[in-house]
Amino acid sequence: MKKLNVYVLSTALLAGSFLTSCNTVKNANNTQKAAVVGATAGAVLGGVLGNNVGSKNNSALGAVLGGVIGGTAGAIIGKNMDKQAQQIETALPGATVERVGEGIKVVLNENTVNFNFDSAELTSTAKGNLDKIAKVLIDNPKTLITIYGYTDSVGKDEYNMKLSRSRANAVKSYLGTKGIGVKRITAQGMGEADPIASNDTKEGQAKNRRVEFGIVANEDMIDDARKEAARY
Repeated sequence: MKKLNVYVLSTALLAGSFLTSCNTVKNANNTQKAAVVGATAGAVLGGVLGNNVGSKNNSALGAVLGGVIGGTAGAIIGKNMDKQAQQIETALPGATVERVGEGIKVVLNENTVNFNFDSAELTSTAKGNLDKIAKVLIDNPKTLITIYGYTDSVGKDEYNMKLSRSRANAVKSYLGTKGIGVKRITAQGMGEADPIASNDTKEGQAKNRRVEFGIVANEDMIDDARKEAARY
């Protein structure tokens, strides 16, 4: 899965915490091993990831990283998100899927959900690809989705912000027609922020006219994970 990137803390950062738990981890299963990370370094995790988000200025990534549960419950949520991320990548190989902390970031670029210049109308290609990701979201109902719309840098900032908001809402509305509860979805315009390509070329501008998803656990998934964690 060459496009599925997993963000982890450096070994050096956590080594001191792990040394005291070596024997326990050695005999643990995967969920229990992951729980050691959350239990021993949970306080560090939020601060480190928060700083990374601030430096990257990436809103979808920030939304995913903002809700770290940690501990065994966080490990269980992470395992569920691993499965969902793989499903998204299988359904939509043109998207860039990243497992981040206890959530998922999806970049729907010009090859998946694209927009024509100065337009918030979904193309037929975009609708077809949204149909694919909608099925995965329906099959995984215990998540919340934030949709971020982006533009290129052509035009005034205020206009681009409005256009990006319209693009995010267009995606939200379309997913709603496919049976995904609108209460699960938040749409947000980002204007020309966070470019992923140069705006100096037509090709780069097309790449920046994109949509990103931040997918996190809802309260039901969190409650389920905590109940399961209590059995360990």
